[in-house]
Amino acid sequence: MQVQNSAQNNVAPLSERFTVVVISHNRNAFLRRTLQYYRNYPCTILVLDSSVEGDEHMARDFPSVDYRHLPQYTYQGLQEKLTYGVNQVTTPYMVFAADDDFLLQDALTESVEFLEANPDYGLCHGYGMMYLARATEVNYYRRDQRVQEDYNSQQPEGRVMEFMGQFLPPFYAVTRTDLLQQWYSLLPPGTSFEWQEIGHAFYLLACSKARILPIPYAVREANYGASDHQTNVLTVLTYKDAKTVADREQFAQFLASIPTQFSDSDSDPARVKQIVLDSFTAMADCLLEGRSLRATLIFRSTWIEAGREPVRSFGPEQFVEMPFYNKPMFDLLTEFEFLLHAMPAGRLQLQELEGILLKQHELMRVHPNDTDRTLRARLWEALSLNRFNRSVVKRLIESLEGSEDQNEKLKLQAWATRLDSVPGQDDRTLFQNMPSGRLLDWIEARNPDTAQLSAISKHLARHNGGPQFGILLLDLDADMFKLQATFDSLVNGHCKAFKVVVFTTGDLPATTSVRDTVHFVKVTTANYVERINQIVVQWSVDWLLLAEAGDQLTPSGLLRASLELIGAESVRAVAMDEIQRQANGSLADVFRPGVNLDLLQTVPSLMARHWLIRRDVLAQARGFSTEYTQALEFDLLLRLIEDGGLGGLAHLAEPLLICNAPATEENVQERQVLSRHLTNRGYRGQVSSTLPQTWQIDYQHAQRPMVSIILQSQDNLEHLQRALVSVLQRTRYQRHEVLIADNHSQSPELAEWLSSLEGKGDRIRVVRSGQRLSASALNNFACAEAKGDYLVLLSAESEVINANWLDALLNQAQRPEVGIVGAKLMDIRGVTTQAGLVLGLNGDIDSAFIGERKDAKGYLNGHQVEQNYSAVSGACLMIRKDLYEAVGGLDEEHFDEAFADVDLCLKVAEAGYLTVWTPQAQLLHPGVLPESTQARAALRDKWQARFEHDSACNQNLALTGKGFTLGEPTSVNWAQLLA
Repeated sequence: MQVQNSAQNNVAPLSERFTVVVISHNRNAFLRRTLQYYRNYPCTILVLDSSVEGDEHMARDFPSVDYRHLPQYTYQGLQEKLTYGVNQVTTPYMVFAADDDFLLQDALTESVEFLEANPDYGLCHGYGMMYLARATEVNYYRRDQRVQEDYNSQQPEGRVMEFMGQFLPPFYAVTRTDLLQQWYSLLPPGTSFEWQEIGHAFYLLACSKARILPIPYAVREANYGASDHQTNVLTVLTYKDAKTVADREQFAQFLASIPTQFSDSDSDPARVKQIVLDSFTAMADCLLEGRSLRATLIFRSTWIEAGREPVRSFGPEQFVEMPFYNKPMFDLLTEFEFLLHAMPAGRLQLQELEGILLKQHELMRVHPNDTDRTLRARLWEALSLNRFNRSVVKRLIESLEGSEDQNEKLKLQAWATRLDSVPGQDDRTLFQNMPSGRLLDWIEARNPDTAQLSAISKHLARHNGGPQFGILLLDLDADMFKLQATFDSLVNGHCKAFKVVVFTTGDLPATTSVRDTVHFVKVTTANYVERINQIVVQWSVDWLLLAEAGDQLTPSGLLRASLELIGAESVRAVAMDEIQRQANGSLADVFRPGVNLDLLQTVPSLMARHWLIRRDVLAQARGFSTEYTQALEFDLLLRLIEDGGLGGLAHLAEPLLICNAPATEENVQERQVLSRHLTNRGYRGQVSSTLPQTWQIDYQHAQRPMVSIILQSQDNLEHLQRALVSVLQRTRYQRHEVLIADNHSQSPELAEWLSSLEGKGDRIRVVRSGQRLSASALNNFACAEAKGDYLVLLSAESEVINANWLDALLNQAQRPEVGIVGAKLMDIRGVTTQAGLVLGLNGDIDSAFIGERKDAKGYLNGHQVEQNYSAVSGACLMIRKDLYEAVGGLDEEHFDEAFADVDLCLKVAEAGYLTVWTPQAQLLHPGVLPESTQARAALRDKWQARFEHDSACNQNLALTGKGFTLGEPTSVNWAQLLA
């Protein structure tokens, strides 16, 4: 069949014949970029934007676009949005366009003309390739393989089977509008994304012929990571479980029942349904074999010089049979690439770009000792990192004014003009909206103003200048550039009460002594710890900080420490917060909780670095250990704990350093230090690791105490049975009893079941209350009857998941310093419903990590490791029976039905014991906290001081949402520190 030419002298304008329907949801940068691409294409543009917030400037910036803000259609409501959209189209032809794809404009026009010339065809498109935008390059992939191209059988069965057997998704094809309107009017409400896609293809081919033109048609963004819809077409096509098979049969029945050309040619619904099922099988086979869709890298494209074309590096396999290898197509790709770099939007692209923008931001910073030459050199370096940063380009043009490089200036001016032709986001604004930019703005807000600095200076003068800080700076790579970065940060900081000793493997730049502000000491990688210890004894400073060349001190960190540490004679060591530079160059906050023994032991790489150590304390501890050079501070802190417990250890919620993140490789010396520490504390403990930068401790307790598991019974037979079965079937630790406390239940079925459990040994016991008690009173009643040395309060709504749950609880509870141990609560999908409880979160109290996947690391890896919390949930809570009795058990008066578990944790903390949350004990439980307003108020009233600041959560983190996210920029209350 030949493509017919429909060109006529009196043909209607394209805007009356064809509509591009752009689909977007909460992706304004993508939407603006795609509209920039289509801005000169003379069709009708209809935007369906279901974002929570609309773009109020859309009409101003893109006046020819029909922009519809449709927040009523959520991301899950795509079907309803598309149904609405197709019914708004008034042109005879239309195409859906995703906001991250480029549909080639000439190909769209050619497809429209083909359909106009061939009325028995319902859809038309060409071949597609894929792109993946990175920070400094774009990767291109072949997606489509050559297929039959013309699906022109007169019989719908032939077209459907041929098309589904060499499936090229037709969703983004140019399609007759009335055909799509018919399809969406027939589609059952609530159809899943998978069946929408499959049904779309079947219906179009069942109703009309289809054409794949041998032309390039689309350049679509490559999928990476998980689908936002969590969909998988192959799942619904191939899974053989009962539900999937039933869904498949049901959708096939639907497709067989709707009006298509099958209705005209075959009146047997059963036969049509079988054809539908056969088409599903053909599509599945096609996808599984990669018959028509297979991603293969074609080339990488990098823009290495402003003003020139990108440089392309081709992969080993090329596909010249596809219609992409010609100059017009490569010119188009260059146009797309320019938009991708000048208007960055992709998640991966922005993640990779963040570190580059941060580096450019640092290179553009003017230093006091800068000259035109040094500043220009850094600007050239910044440009080499990313040629699309408008700020860098313009600053470089300014620096070239009056220089000898006028040719370079003219090239850059032309490049700046080209960049300004695209309405890209200002690079500074783009960076400020990234985590690194927000962090830097947050740090900037901590700085005192001129008046505050004057008051601080007077205050320190009244206290003999305040404490003196000694910085032990390791320069083991002899890197002067890194050293200079550290020196610059010290000079630009607000605290001047410091001295620095540089331990360098390089040549000494000057002869110095410990009396100098900066003293250089020649060392080797074998003896530098010994030299540090010598300096510690000789030095006259008050506090010591171990840092590395390249670490940058924040402007206000040492200043705040100097104020906070005045008169803090009992403090031995102080943990401060820090900002860490990740492998990709971006910044991440490490805002630590208060002194947290278990998190220190389980995540030492994040918790044991850059403490301020009182100099005489370090000297008394005989300095750092020469045996553990890769765990110097961790070893020291554990020795201090062995010496004096947690007394004298403090935390100051202020970032002190910007430093490199620790390596993710296993640090063997951390394991050795931890093992030594456990031995010194009398444990035969074993240290293991299943996740980088984390440790698990099996304390190997010699005793195997009796455990009483308390389950409440109150007309809850179904829940109670399920909970009991899970305990009996999934508990490896056998020295336990299950004590069912019945709260005067009225259910005959429950009474009969409880009676059946009695007399079957001591493993299960039933105790009955003669009258209805409060939940707290019932627990107290049951605990008094318990035979175990340890009690487990277990909700009847819980189900045990892992067989070692009781072992995991006992592993922590048998430690003498631990009072209570709690578990990780999850739903059936493995998503966390409750972890440790944070006081003050989301108003009064809430759980951390709600909604996190089972394998998510969480803030400071805290979702995967033991740590100390102020409270854990009574849905699963272990406590020693004698301690339970010593603190009076659950408070029946004030917390009879809600939050007695939290109150119990706080009473135990008041008695000097730790509460440990362990993710190694896992249970199914909804995790919802009680709504009781009265109990919440009573809890806050009783424990007001603890609610004002929960040490489990850093003060600089937001007390909203899931927790552990950066709070709003706030100034330090300097006046309070001077009071």
